[in-house]
Amino acid sequence: MPRTPSAAAALIGSRIAEERKSKGLTQDQLAVLSGIDSSNIRSYESGRSMLSILTLVRISEALHASPGAFIDEVSSADFATPLTDARRRAS
Repeated sequence: MPRTPSAAAALIGSRIAEERKSKGLTQDQLAVLSGIDSSNIRSYESGRSMLSILTLVRISEALHASPGAFIDEVSSADFATPLTDARRRAS
């Protein structure tokens, strides 16, 4: 059964994308700098996949940012909230 992306994955992914863009980097450039496949970068940024702590650290190092910047104010409830429910509440 496919996993439903969580609100946390979407929030963390959007923060990564925002930081990457603020640094003037493409997803492919971030992939090279972090050693993570570009398809995974796209999946994380879109919120389709939740990244591991190790992956978060690698991306953070590539962006010269603190891992905490991407998870600040993410609650445990966000991990349990399916993305479709979170989108409904946001609209």
